[in-house]
Amino acid sequence: MGTTTMTKAAGTASHHGHEGPRSAHRGLSVRSRVLAGMLILMTLAFAVTGTVVYLLQVKTMDARINDSLKRSVREFQVIAAHSAEAATAAEPLTAEALLYTAIQQNLPTRHEGILSLVDNEVRWTAPSIVQIRLEADPEFVAWAANEASTDQIVLQTVTTSLSSYRAVNVPLALSGSAPPAQLVLAYDYTAEKQALNRGFVMYMAVGIIVLLAAGAVGWLLVGKFLRPVALLRETARSISESDLSQRIEVVGRDDLAELTITVNAMLDRVQNAMVSQRQLLDDVGHEMRTPVTIIQGHLELMDGTDPEEVDQAREIALSELDRMSVLINDLVTLATSNSEDFVNPVPTHIGTLLDDLLDTARPLGDRQWRIGHRAEAKVNIDPQRITQAMLQLCSNAVKFSATGSTITLGTNLTTDEANTPVLRLWVRDDGVGINPEDQARIFERFGRGRNSKRTEGSGLGLNIVSAIAEAHHGYVSVSSDVGIGSTFVIEVPTAVEPEGEAVGSDTDH
Repeated sequence: MGTTTMTKAAGTASHHGHEGPRSAHRGLSVRSRVLAGMLILMTLAFAVTGTVVYLLQVKTMDARINDSLKRSVREFQVIAAHSAEAATAAEPLTAEALLYTAIQQNLPTRHEGILSLVDNEVRWTAPSIVQIRLEADPEFVAWAANEASTDQIVLQTVTTSLSSYRAVNVPLALSGSAPPAQLVLAYDYTAEKQALNRGFVMYMAVGIIVLLAAGAVGWLLVGKFLRPVALLRETARSISESDLSQRIEVVGRDDLAELTITVNAMLDRVQNAMVSQRQLLDDVGHEMRTPVTIIQGHLELMDGTDPEEVDQAREIALSELDRMSVLINDLVTLATSNSEDFVNPVPTHIGTLLDDLLDTARPLGDRQWRIGHRAEAKVNIDPQRITQAMLQLCSNAVKFSATGSTITLGTNLTTDEANTPVLRLWVRDDGVGINPEDQARIFERFGRGRNSKRTEGSGLGLNIVSAIAEAHHGYVSVSSDVGIGSTFVIEVPTAVEPEGEAVGSDTDH
């Protein structure tokens, strides 16, 4: 019962795991989010700018209305002073005459009105061309007659059911027996505010149109800018294990172009890794199949009752297993060559390193071992990996040279085109040499020259040497003449601390 439940749950999880990416809710696209963010920022900018401008305009409007009313009061005071000077005993100055003169000589601006009261009754009103009719608002007239100050000029706000006013009342007191008179000037504040609001509404309408236009243009521009991302997605979908050749077209010189170049470089590395992996599997399968076939064939044909034949089959099997062990170890070395800790450079005395190399290489074969040139300096390399590479080159030199022939080791310090110090290490032999057409492929995995034997080594030695050189940001090369010999050179850029003069005679290499 428990087994059935576990199987069903596993099947459900597998089904959900397969369908999960397809059924997952897709959020807003990058294009939509970028556009939404842009529009939100523009809207906030419009709102903040509009609000600040609106408040400043309201403040400016209030100051303008107050200044206009104060100026009108001063003009009335000037008219009153001139009228008082012109008055005579025969024609004394009266409040009604003064108010009439003031109204005739005062032309209110838009949204401004004027009227005069004598004995709390409306006496003179503004000319008919004036739009604001203060006398048409009973509440305002009642305020002027009953509540306005009669002893001083006061600027204040008056609110009625019809409108709101910014008003000033100018009382007149020509003689003690004359009835109270006053001149009232007022701005229709509500009308002024509505005019300002209409301008702000127009601003909002223009802002909405601009936002819509910016959204349409932004949608097209963002789509154009994000086209490489869409191409990246389409290319990623089209890439399969059998086809890694798709690349994204690089457009422009911006950040997205750099992203495209980076992704293309990544695809190149992935393709190279996949090709290298397939080649490795094919080569390993081919190389491992040979010893397995040999062992299997001898065991199948072996006569178990014949001790001599059993010993012969055993020796052959052990020999092939040893070769398989070497092949496996070399493959493990190559598998770790791409890791960051494959080489660990440390300050190393290359003179001492060369002496140690010579001592270690002597047991490899009966040859005339010598040092052609030795540089005395401390360099930043991985001595163990360099020793491994040089011993591999020495082993190859022994394999393809005659007994008693000369094998020369050497080091040298030089600089490249960028004036960077370069360490050169080489191994020269007097062996059979390498055909020109084989010199490029011998550094490939399982690459062999025509004069090599398949049973000699794993076919990975020079490929390991190349990997060690590349891990030091350098390379390995060969120059060879058939029947004369070969010279393998490892060149790696490195930091150098000179310690003395180089010694040796073989300065040509």
